[in-house]
This record gives sequence, C-alpha cells and structure tokens, in this order.
Amino acid sequence: MVLATSKTQTAILQRSHSVNVTWEKLPDDFILPDDPVENQQQPTIAAALTDALGAGNRIQPQMLIVSNFGLVATVNQKTIVKAPDWLYVSNVLPVASGVIRRSYTPNVEGDGVSVVMEFLSDADNLEYSIRPTFPYGKLYFYEKILQVPTYVIFNPYETNLEVRILQNNQYVLQEPSDLGRYWIPELQLFLGIWQGTRLGLNISWLRWWDEAGNLLLWSSEQAEAEKQRAEAERQRAETEKQRAEAEKQRAETEKQRAEAAVAELESERQKKEIFAAKLRELGIDPDGV
Repeated sequence: MVLATSKTQTAILQRSHSVNVTWEKLPDDFILPDDPVENQQQPTIAAALTDALGAGNRIQPQMLIVSNFGLVATVNQKTIVKAPDWLYVSNVLPVASGVIRRSYTPNVEGDGVSVVMEFLSDADNLEYSIRPTFPYGKLYFYEKILQVPTYVIFNPYETNLEVRILQNNQYVLQEPSDLGRYWIPELQLFLGIWQGTRLGLNISWLRWWDEAGNLLLWSSEQAEAEKQRAEAERQRAETEKQRAEAEKQRAETEKQRAEAAVAELESERQKKEIFAAKLRELGIDPDGV
C-alpha cells in the first residue's frame, strides 16, 4: 500500500507546482483541527518514546519533544499545519511565562525540526503521500517544505519500521542494522521494534538503544529495577546480618567453651590441692607421691 513514484515523476510534480515557503507564527485565531486519536496505540507508543528519553536524562529544557503537535509553514500564502505522531526539535526559543505553546513554526520559533514520526493507521496511507498541492502530502511536506532530516514511518499492524534520511533534498530509505535497528543521528540513538507489555498493553513498541546497544529503560522499568535492586540490597544486608549473628554466636560458643575448659582446669586444680592437703594431714609429702 506504499505510494511510490520514480525520481522522474517526483521531479515533474515539483516543476509543475511552484512552492513559495515562508515562516510565520500561527495566528492566534487559527483553529487547529480537533481530530480524535485514531487508535489506542498511537498516543501510547509516542508517550513511551518520550518517557524513555526522560528517564535516561536525555531531554533538555531547550528541546521540543511532543506528539500529535502542529508544525506550521506558510506555502503560497496558505497556512499549512501537519501534526506528526511524534517530533523532536533540538533547540527552540522559550515562550513567555504563562504562555502555552500550541504549535511550532521552524526558523521563527527555533531550529528546524530534526525528527518526525508517523504511525500508520488502518484507515489511510497518507504518511507516504507526495501530493505537491494544497493541503500537501505528509511525505512531501516533511521532505520538500520542512526538510526534516529524519522521517520515520512505523506500521504497528505489520510491525514494520522505515527510516528515511534526507540526502540532496530527497528522502533515502535506510537499511537496518544486523539487529534490525536504525541509527538516528539527531538523537545519537538507535531506534527499533520491541515486543512487550507497558501499562497493560502488549504490543510492538518503538524503543531506543544507545550506541553500545543498551536499551533505554522506561521510567516504570527503572522503578522496577530500582525496587529489585533495593530488595537485593535488603536481602544482602539481611544475609550479612545473619552471618554476623552466626559469627557472634560462634564466638560466644567458643568463649563459653573456653570458659568451661578454664573452669574444668580450675576445678581439677582445686581437687588436687584438697587431696594434697589431706596427704599433708596424714604426714605424707604430696610432692613425693
């Protein structure tokens, strides 16, 4: 179901539709679409990606990492807003105190968008659209207008992941590593598919791995790992306490044994002295016996 065109077809489409892109903040009276979430998986997959970055201390205040959030460009004097399922911008300008950011216009409010992700729904295939006219296809918008360096498309129904890198103003489909992961240079992390359960949902997730191949844990996994570490430490301390108690008991037993031996020797000495005294009373030298 991938919408594919040749380089020649793409070039013809570009030549036949002139595009004048300007960067203007979204007007305050602009009504953003209020579309419902297409399915349960999309927001949870996006939230899990962000959660792992946060748990790994990889999110800085100047970054913009959001999901289902409007990206704005003005094309041929028409305001275009696309809301990818997940996006990352490395550096944005801060908003005034009390102001809530409701959209993002690259080159006006900060740097260009570094990474966008779209999660396929079973209703359409617009993530591959190269429509070069208003309202513009998603792939065309990210590639030609926003020029996002990395575009990720994830199909949770077929557990298929595609990563495109912008090269010479055109997306090039990347090959995965031997482990089936893709290097995302803007985040210095690998991205791949992981099957498992989070928040009671057993599905295929997108997850991050660092350059050494270590999985970035979710906050819940970190909490569980910390809980297990604390329990292991408690058990270690309890074992150490029991060992110390056993050592104390052994020392006490040894002390009692030594005291008993001393007492026995003392009793034996006293018996000898009593015997010697009786011998003397009888006029017998005990030393000569």
